[in-house]
Amino acid sequence: MTADDSNRIIARYSQLARAALGGEAITDSDPGTIDNGCFGAAAYTDRSQAPEAAFRASLGCGNPLTITNLRPGETVLDLGSGGGLDVLLSARRVAPHGIAYGLDASSDMLTLARANARQAQITNARFLRGRIENIPLPDNYVDAVISNCVVNLSGNKPRVLAEAFRVLKPGGRLGISDVTADEDTDPAQLTRSEQQVGCLAGALTQREYERLLVAEGFSDVTITSTYQAADGLHSAIIQARKSRTASPSS
Repeated sequence: MTADDSNRIIARYSQLARAALGGEAITDSDPGTIDNGCFGAAAYTDRSQAPEAAFRASLGCGNPLTITNLRPGETVLDLGSGGGLDVLLSARRVAPHGIAYGLDASSDMLTLARANARQAQITNARFLRGRIENIPLPDNYVDAVISNCVVNLSGNKPRVLAEAFRVLKPGGRLGISDVTADEDTDPAQLTRSEQQVGCLAGALTQREYERLLVAEGFSDVTITSTYQAADGLHSAIIQARKSRTASPSS
């Protein structure tokens, strides 16, 4: 994946953010996937904790907060925070003294997220501009890293996971919702399915995901399929932990 490819992905999501700011319903997937229980707002059962505009702008493939177990006072980071839905929901869980950070490469998405935060009157959310391959936070800084259908958009997934490991405190948790590729799927079919669901940089298999996480130093790795997203693709929840004795270079 080239720098031009990455910039095209950012431009695509910036266009979607501008549409959402204009009041349009947005999606980065084939319309037939949206209401199957895992994409967009369909993954959330409680719609009372964030503005409806934030739910309408959701481009995820699950709900990582169902397994992250956030607690008051913690610091959480959402990689690829988009319109800010998971940041706002996280901010409510870690309030009053915790902080929820959202990181996104699109300034338009950050504008959308901040607008949603203002509407929700949430003051403990912080939105940062940057790429998930180079997180602008210190080592050992956050208690939890979450992400919702964004790691698959990176052309350097090992780097993303290494950065997540770096910024996590010892004992910190990783909770990702992402699209994963089924083993032995026909490559041509897989490409079609990835295009259908907006997986523009290719999906990892669950075995590949586990191997990369372990290689970066994560432990207690579990990967659970949730819904079939398309032929050869499943939405999945990926959980892992940074050892309490780990260092960023381990």
